[in-house]
Amino acid sequence: MKAEQLIFYRDAGEHGLLYSMCRLMERRIAGVSQKLNDAEEQEYFSCVAQLYEYASENGFYGNLWHCYLTELLVYNENPYTIACEMRGEVQGSLRQAVLHDLRLFMEFFKYNLYKLDTVFKTDSLVKAMHYEASQKKAIKYNRHISAEICALAVRLAGAADAEAFRRELDEFYGKYGVGVFGLHKAFRVEHTRECLQINPIYNIAVTGLDDIIGYEIPKKKLIDNTEAFLQGQKANNCLIFGDAGTGKSSSIRAILNQYYGRGLRMIEVYKHQYQELNDLIDRLKCRNYKFIIYMDDLSFEEFETEYKYLKAVIEGGLESKPDNVLIYATSNRRHLIRENFTDKDGDGGDIHKNETVQEKLSLFGRFGVSIYFGAPNKTEFQEIVLGLAKKYGLRMPEEQLLAEANKWELSHGGLSGRCARQFIDAMRGQESI
Repeated sequence: MKAEQLIFYRDAGEHGLLYSMCRLMERRIAGVSQKLNDAEEQEYFSCVAQLYEYASENGFYGNLWHCYLTELLVYNENPYTIACEMRGEVQGSLRQAVLHDLRLFMEFFKYNLYKLDTVFKTDSLVKAMHYEASQKKAIKYNRHISAEICALAVRLAGAADAEAFRRELDEFYGKYGVGVFGLHKAFRVEHTRECLQINPIYNIAVTGLDDIIGYEIPKKKLIDNTEAFLQGQKANNCLIFGDAGTGKSSSIRAILNQYYGRGLRMIEVYKHQYQELNDLIDRLKCRNYKFIIYMDDLSFEEFETEYKYLKAVIEGGLESKPDNVLIYATSNRRHLIRENFTDKDGDGGDIHKNETVQEKLSLFGRFGVSIYFGAPNKTEFQEIVLGLAKKYGLRMPEEQLLAEANKWELSHGGLSGRCARQFIDAMRGQESI
């Protein structure tokens, strides 16, 4: 069976669909003449079902078999694909050796699925070769990435030889990278018994910096630091703090959306995972992307000690943080570790009270850039309301809109950008009724 002969892309064989299709093709098209059995029929229809599932999850269209093979190629992390990501075009023995696998994939691309349909007396695979995608959003990829994979599948199917096949792949690796980091922009961390897993986040809010009305100075500080980071210049870990609902987390999402095309990736880490930070950074430092480790709502109660791990990672351990990793955090508090009056007056029994205070302030000091997002005043709140109303095309007269907004904020948490957005969402819902 040809799939077992793969070397660099051997992990692609973990996908049961590839093995099943190879097994069916080799047995039924190569001249095996014995009568079909129930197990083979079940395997055939299982393959068809998996192709349609792939199409639905990934937003694929056209020849689903070719799209499936192409995704295996662009998602597989191996010595060759990582080298392409890091150095661009690969020369020498590695480049020659990978041609063995690419010739096998060319054979997979050329499988005559019409003949397989004939054997099983259906037209299921033929239909999967001319698949029209539904209009609903794909689960796994955004539409741009899905379209790029489908377009690459067409080019690979038309490649004249293994060298042409390789050049098409190398161009894709150079443009998007490879594997989970190449095709997704945001991730979560999960620690299993076996290892630390980095899993993609599929649904990211499409927020732009222009959607955050006002706050031009804080946004510029955030942009400047991120630009320096992406350009390979010195950049600082960043703490965004301030009042609730002012756009701190939205600004982080907007930064990711704006700079994803330039190689920025973001990994969300929760408080209970701070002990995993060193392992996580070890996984990131050898990749050709810029990573922001994102910590939302960063704060600690007096009894929580996770901040000690964070301090060591940011600045203080023996191993320096790699140049392609920064930490961005948001918090409602500037002083990230809760303090009590007893910390200063000594009533808690602490002899060295000044050292206690310094210990609790030391985490904040490790963020080289701190950006404040304060609650808007009445005028600024109204400007946010009017800006959002204009963006979404609300037809309500301005005077009436502001009067309703004033009543809304009194009963919905006060003056904030979040309150303004919730009000506009409510008005949009009423207009659509």
